[in-house]
Amino acid sequence: MIRDPKDLKRYEPQERANHWVVGISFILLALSGLAFFHPAFFPLTQLFGGPTWARIIHPYIGVLMAVSFLAIFIRFKHLNKMTPADKEWLAKAKNMVDGDDHNMPEQGKYNGGQKVMFWALAVCMLLMTLSGLAIWRAWFGLDITVVRLGAVVHAAAGAVMIGLIMVHVYAAIWVKGTIRAMWYGTVTRGWAKQHHRGWYRQVTGK
Repeated sequence: MIRDPKDLKRYEPQERANHWVVGISFILLALSGLAFFHPAFFPLTQLFGGPTWARIIHPYIGVLMAVSFLAIFIRFKHLNKMTPADKEWLAKAKNMVDGDDHNMPEQGKYNGGQKVMFWALAVCMLLMTLSGLAIWRAWFGLDITVVRLGAVVHAAAGAVMIGLIMVHVYAAIWVKGTIRAMWYGTVTRGWAKQHHRGWYRQVTGK
């Protein structure tokens, strides 16, 4: 698809690829994880070739997601540091939800809501990785008490992360013009000026 040459580059190809690896890994993990969590979801194991293969594959996909997310974290953590403007944005977030985003505080590449999402996902990812290793009995023969605690933490962090990702996807669809940033790596100047004025000025010099 031909894009307007005046569009602004928001993500490099490797950044988008990194994002999609995490996203696809998460979907696979959520499906297999739900199958293990409750009998009602057990038929989902057939997507992986049956319960045995689902159990074998799940932790390895988890390692892939953890490593891929770590790359995202290292690349973007400096852009997600909270500022006074972010706190002001969060205080006025209801206006954004109501569709009135014209008087929101000026934001950089990411707004306050996106930054909260970033750090919440980072905490969940850390908890899921550590607890996942604790219950991976094929490789780590830890004490049964640790395994049981790890299972509870893993399930709780997984449930929270599913909820966060649902909000993330909904917000990307709701704010028109956002999804194309991860498909094509670019956004329109109008989108950037309306939603991320600070970043718009930074990349255009205006």
